[in-house]
Amino acid sequence: MERVNGIGGFFFRAVDADGLASWYAEHLGVGPVPGSDDEQAWEQAAGATAFAPFGEEHWGGPELGAGGWGINFRVDDLDAMVAQLRGAGIEVEVDPEASSIGRFAQLCDPEGNAVQLWQP
Repeated sequence: MERVNGIGGFFFRAVDADGLASWYAEHLGVGPVPGSDDEQAWEQAAGATAFAPFGEEHWGGPELGAGGWGINFRVDDLDAMVAQLRGAGIEVEVDPEASSIGRFAQLCDPEGNAVQLWQP
């Protein structure tokens, strides 16, 4: 059976698409889509990726933003990333206890979309 081997893109609606792309590039290091063949696209490191549709019980919860979606980014050093974001004036909530799969923190992008950071 053929199956997909990864996510090739993540596309979502934004009120200020250029401004939001700049925010992700500046604060999380996720560069914008290349404008020419000479530019490199952002590449994620190999690792686990969850693909999880949520039912109504999660709608509007901390996992999903106002638009009904949320994204989880893997990080190498959660404490360093949180310090960097807080240093830029971004509110970040770190889960007080680690889970069996790692540590997590939550924040929202400037348009209220849910962003979760995960240090496996």
